[in-house]
Amino acid sequence: QVQLVESGGGLVQAGGSLRLSCAASGSIFSISAMGWYRQAPGKQRDLVAEITRGGSTNYADSVKGRFTISRDNVKNTVYLQMSSLKPEDTAVYYCNAMIQAGVRYDYWGQGTQVTVSS
Repeated sequence: QVQLVESGGGLVQAGGSLRLSCAASGSIFSISAMGWYRQAPGKQRDLVAEITRGGSTNYADSVKGRFTISRDNVKNTVYLQMSSLKPEDTAVYYCNAMIQAGVRYDYWGQGTQVTVSS
């Protein structure tokens, strides 16, 4: 089991920045990758960025060059630094921890609202 606690969402004007944090606890040594997903009203939950155990990163095309995912292995925390925010970035952002052990297990945080005003 993995527990995820997110923080850092809020309201920001277009062009501004926010940093999301996700602290993991539990079976953290089993985690294969961690990432951030987002879900806007009426839309599906989509991957924003992920970072693997080996440190490889992957970003959605819509956020490349604006968002950066990073991690602090001492604090067991993953961050999403969001810059040059756009109104279309408005969504609930969910932290994800994925364990690949023959089958895939996904664990989710409670979600944090990010609202970008124009």
